[in-house]
Amino acid sequence: MNDMLFLGLGYIGGGLGAGLTLVGAGMGIGRLAASAMEGTARQPEAGGQLRTSMIIAAALIEGIAFFALVICLFAVLNFGMPKAPETGAAPAQTEAHK
Repeated sequence: MNDMLFLGLGYIGGGLGAGLTLVGAGMGIGRLAASAMEGTARQPEAGGQLRTSMIIAAALIEGIAFFALVICLFAVLNFGMPKAPETGAAPAQTEAHK
């Protein structure tokens, strides 16, 4: 396969992975906030406890999303790195390794 095609597919995969991660995290936090607001509307005296639980869960969702974005970034950076040429010669032995 052509090296440029391989590089392009790597960038497309990294971009799609990052996009799906952000969409999933956004939908998860949106559903979380909607459920917390509904719970507060039904039982206003439990609003403080619901808010605390919501913030902890939202932080966990954002942490996982950030971790996935870093993995996508590492994948894209790895595709862009030049590969070292392979040599068929064996490395020279030193006195310590004989």
